[in-house]
Amino acid sequence: MNDQRRHTRIIVTHYGGPDALQLLEEDRPEPKDGEVRVRVLAAGVSLPDVMMREGIHPETPTLPFTPGWDLVGVVDQLGNGISTLERGQIVAALPINGAYAEFVCLPQRELVPVPSGLDAAEAVSLVLNYVTAYQMLHGSANIRPGQRVLIHGAAGGVGSALLQLGRLARLQMYGTCSSHGASTVSSLGGIPIDYQHQDFVTEIRRFTNEGVDVVFDGIGGTHIWRSRKALRSGGTVVAYGITSSLHGGRLTSGRSRGRHRFRAVAIFGLYIAAGWLLPGRKRVVPYSIQWLKRLRPGLFRENLIALFDLLHQQKIRPLIAKRFPLVEARHAHELLEKGGVTGKIVLVSNGSASSEQNE
Repeated sequence: MNDQRRHTRIIVTHYGGPDALQLLEEDRPEPKDGEVRVRVLAAGVSLPDVMMREGIHPETPTLPFTPGWDLVGVVDQLGNGISTLERGQIVAALPINGAYAEFVCLPQRELVPVPSGLDAAEAVSLVLNYVTAYQMLHGSANIRPGQRVLIHGAAGGVGSALLQLGRLARLQMYGTCSSHGASTVSSLGGIPIDYQHQDFVTEIRRFTNEGVDVVFDGIGGTHIWRSRKALRSGGTVVAYGITSSLHGGRLTSGRSRGRHRFRAVAIFGLYIAAGWLLPGRKRVVPYSIQWLKRLRPGLFRENLIALFDLLHQQKIRPLIAKRFPLVEARHAHELLEKGGVTGKIVLVSNGSASSEQNE
């Protein structure tokens, strides 16, 4: 785009499928007092984006809106009152929506400096996926070396982050995945369980006899009850998602075209409560990155900085499934909805769509 005053962003025009994602060209946003304009280098594509597009995520905005939970970019323009950042600095943020754009304005307090020399797509993977994994491991589950854990969707964005961080924490790890993802799970230190052809409860009992200490469940619904069956007495299910509401990226009910952002989370809450009432000393603990960030913003910043340091030291390396140009956001959603994606899908601003499967 030649006009330096214009930019492109993606908007959701109606709740529904990938066709709801449309390109919008408009004037670049201007930062208000206390805000910073960021030129986005990389924006993550995640299932929460899909759920917001469908209108069922609790964070779903009113229409029209720009999706995108996480971004890494360059400070482009400073509003009045900015003292700790400067133009040209690389920063990261978790805005929850708005990242699918060439430029975005955010409050200074939302921006976390990114060490120089990091790949933007790898860095953006840390903001949502790895912070989620890190906080669930060290906060919700309070894991200890030698403990056994089961990770559902272990080859995906959060799953592969759990595997990498779990290996650093010296855990014994099992991971459900498709046959396509088995080699990735093995390479990251986990024992793969093919959910398409194996019953994970039976396999966990075969491997461990008594069950695992922790299950990380991003599926939700009745799946939480199945996860409880894989626990030893005194174990914990950390429930962090409601992707059971989707099938092939669309609502399992077939209903759409509306904003039902509390329906799925209410059902999720009922299953959490039921998990506590079922017999056996087994806890079900909910986790939400956005609510923990709102309650303890300093902890989010501290954890993200620690993860940037691990990436800088090459102790972790996010798997990038594919890089799409921003204008191909619809194709990115279509790929994510097919399932079986290994790692993180990222939208990039430079037009590069190089694929890096199973890095």
